[in-house]
Amino acid sequence: MSTLIALTAPLFLTSCATTPDVAAAPVAVATGTGGSAAGDFGPPVGEPIDAVLTQAPNVPDPTGRTEPATVVVELEVVEVVKPISDGVDYTFWTFGGDVPGSFIRIRQGDTVEFHLQNHPDSKMPHNIDLHAVTGPGGGAASSFTAPGHESQFTFKALNQGLYVYHCATAPVGMHVANGMYGLILVEPPEGLPPVDREYYVMQGDFYTVGPYHEKGLQPFDMQKAIEENATYVVFNGAEGSMVGDKALKAEVGETVRLYVGNGGPNLVSSFHVIGEIFDKVYYEGGTNYQENVQTTLIPAGGSAMVEYYVEAPGTYILVDHSIFRAFNKGALGMMKVEGDDALEIYSGKEVDSVYLAEKAEPNSAIADASAQLVAGEVSRDAQIAAGKSLYAGTCSTCHGGDGAGIAGVFPPLAGSDFLNEDPARAAGIVMNGLSGPVTVNGKEFASVMPPMSNLRDDEIANILTFVYSEWDNSGVTVTAAEVADIRDQTDRPPGAAH
Repeated sequence: MSTLIALTAPLFLTSCATTPDVAAAPVAVATGTGGSAAGDFGPPVGEPIDAVLTQAPNVPDPTGRTEPATVVVELEVVEVVKPISDGVDYTFWTFGGDVPGSFIRIRQGDTVEFHLQNHPDSKMPHNIDLHAVTGPGGGAASSFTAPGHESQFTFKALNQGLYVYHCATAPVGMHVANGMYGLILVEPPEGLPPVDREYYVMQGDFYTVGPYHEKGLQPFDMQKAIEENATYVVFNGAEGSMVGDKALKAEVGETVRLYVGNGGPNLVSSFHVIGEIFDKVYYEGGTNYQENVQTTLIPAGGSAMVEYYVEAPGTYILVDHSIFRAFNKGALGMMKVEGDDALEIYSGKEVDSVYLAEKAEPNSAIADASAQLVAGEVSRDAQIAAGKSLYAGTCSTCHGGDGAGIAGVFPPLAGSDFLNEDPARAAGIVMNGLSGPVTVNGKEFASVMPPMSNLRDDEIANILTFVYSEWDNSGVTVTAAEVADIRDQTDRPPGAAH
């Protein structure tokens, strides 16, 4: 007799006392834990239960049940326009109105009665494929739903684990790329070990016609998606979804469990929390775990559960450690931990503002400038405020927060004759970079400035307008249109521009 049979036998005996039909339930025959042969604990007991669904980053409470139940899940598909970044909107296709879709939490052995509604205003038919389903299509063939209609099907959750669900209506890639994915947790019969905090984090890659940070409503770009050339890679449906007041929260001495999914549709996630080591990683969302992990791979259409104990206060940064995705495509979040200092473990800054720059907090100045630009005209004051924040992350490392530069290495921007002589040249240098030597205020500098081709025309204009407004500089205003003209007139190597 396997260990598994010995452990599960009392559950069958308990159920027998309340439900006579349970005697006919299949007996576990597999060794190990969590397999489908062990996951049928007989018919549901008691009245149906309505599933509690939550939006990211929230997670429903544990089921707390010791017997299988019928769990009714009602999920509505809604097509909505929402921000994907400051000043950038996107038409998301969603399960439950948000990206990712609602978190579903059930117990192994439960029977799920699934109701999928498609909002009457939807333009497309949709369905759902739950990776937790044992059966062809994962529910997709049973749930094809036209706008204004509802579908229903039933499945038994035979395998414990953390599973992705997604739309599987053709073209499947387009539906997934527009945000149609989420997570369903199938708890083991005894439940998961208790922790102090649980959060729901899901990565996705998005493909827009316009480049990163181009303002306005951005359509989906099928060719970029086919080529796997993502414009945005984000957590929970938007850049900045977990920063500032929306950051995850914990306290020193607590254990945190993150349910991390990757909707894809294309990219594998290298998930990492800067400043923490994962005590446990249930890799690929399964039963087994690895210990003392720094970064874990999460495939597209896959998941992981990561746990860690928080020893020191401060701000911890969640990233895809394919690192350009974090700082140049949006895959960055935060967990803010409060509590007493633990100087014997770590002594350092709360947040390195130069390192994180405008990503450290939702920046109303950048958002205001973006909104004004979309509306047709941006004020000089709005440019200066947005430029100040962008300068902190783009320029201050070399040129200093006070514009003084570093003697003999990086030239000053404060009172710079070279800078004030030609604003158009300055814009070109920001776009294309500059290799020395260059003479500034009578001193020669021979350092190299890399091209900042990641910056949009309005961002360059805002940075320069801020710089010209400070440190006894000329006070000129640089507009996005002027920067665009300079870009058009500049010969640049392939790949150097957006």
